Amino acid sequence: MVAVLPDPGGFEITSNIVIIGAGACGLVAGMAAREAAFDGATILLLERDKSPSGSTALSSGFIPAAGTKLQNEKGIEDSPERLEADIMAKAKGSAHFPLVRAVTAEIREAIDWLSSVHGLPFILIDGFLYPGHATYRMHAMPQKTGAALQAALLDAAEQCDLPIAGGHRAEILYRDGQGRITGVGVRTDTDELQMIGCDVLILACNGYGGNPDLVKEHIPEMAEAHYFGHRSNQGEAVIWGQKIGARLADMSGYQGHGSVAWPHGALISWALMMEGAVLINKDGERFSNEHEGYSEQAARVIAQRGGIGYVLFDERLLGLGRGFPDFVDAEEAGAVISAETPEELAQKLKIPLSGLEDTLRHIQDCHTASSVDPFGRDFTTHPVLNAPYKAIRVTGALFHTQGGLDVDERARVLDQNGIPLPNLLAAGGAARGVSGPDVSGYLSGNGLLTAVALGRIAGRQAGRMLEAGE
Repeated sequence: MVAVLPDPGGFEITSNIVIIGAGACGLVAGMAAREAAFDGATILLLERDKSPSGSTALSSGFIPAAGTKLQNEKGIEDSPERLEADIMAKAKGSAHFPLVRAVTAEIREAIDWLSSVHGLPFILIDGFLYPGHATYRMHAMPQKTGAALQAALLDAAEQCDLPIAGGHRAEILYRDGQGRITGVGVRTDTDELQMIGCDVLILACNGYGGNPDLVKEHIPEMAEAHYFGHRSNQGEAVIWGQKIGARLADMSGYQGHGSVAWPHGALISWALMMEGAVLINKDGERFSNEHEGYSEQAARVIAQRGGIGYVLFDERLLGLGRGFPDFVDAEEAGAVISAETPEELAQKLKIPLSGLEDTLRHIQDCHTASSVDPFGRDFTTHPVLNAPYKAIRVTGALFHTQGGLDVDERARVLDQNGIPLPNLLAAGGAARGVSGPDVSGYLSGNGLLTAVALGRIAGRQAGRMLEAGE
């Protein structure tokens, strides 16, 4: 049950700040709130899973940030304004600019803060560029996984003495006659309903990708797609928001991915595409410009016969792929198909040899600039594919929704007239993102960008609201 009920007049437990969700967004919000709130302020994180994981653990764990100390140490010139421009360009100007400006400025400070204050051992991914990014700005844990990022944030939260109640699923918001959220009704793993009062509530409970009805309503083209996110992403923030008169924004925006190994379910890094790999269908033909971005490729792969495509690469790119744990998992599961010749590869993939040979010939012609790719991809910047060939069967998937509650630059939830609701904040997947209303607007890393940056903004804002008695 997801509901909004009148204030009950008393609560079993109270906390000054309650945060729903203990992924990257909620954990960062909690740490920021701890710093901003007055001494002795109580903070409680509610997490529906017994062990916090969610979308952060399922992600690649790469966070784009510009102008960081790590970039400066490596001699990489970048700035929040440059990241801001890349985000707006990818979204063709449709992203909400005030929010874009706020999170691109915040993320630089957030990465440096998580590193210097909380000890997260960030590295900079500098072996390749993701589509749409002007320079190397992806920050990650040394393991290059979202699970490692989640673990590091959990360790940092523990050092801040942030209490996390796992196995506590928030179902009810309690609201008084003035529109203030006074508390939360939480279903425990023993099916007990606990009523927890609060002064400020932060919604960090992610998006609605795990709710088929909401996906069908807002993203119909992905209604039948494989969902690669966390099933707990049921859209509670959106449902609560609708019940209290909050404004929704960019609900049709989402992050897709066009290369999930099938049926193995492992993510195949888009780095392979950026360094020379191509996507082909069951006819052995390419069907898009792979360099436009992996998000929009999801629907394109699904639109192919059988909803299936193949990542076509070679021995050189196999070495690159092995630098990513998800790829290693896929290879160990038998997802990588090898062949010495086009004939052998066509036979193993059960695709027409003529189509595969035409594709390989076209790539060669584009590489030598004797032909122009009709999809607009430039093949002259990387080596051409050579035998022995490799392939992985993939499908497109829905990863993360990018629409949600409309918020201002201080993470305050807005009503239908754009006025902040009292004591309610939202960040990460619970709030609108910075990708605009279309899948093509998703720039690599936008999800974790808003989770961390807006989470930190929300935490600080919650602390300020307590100090001011708002």
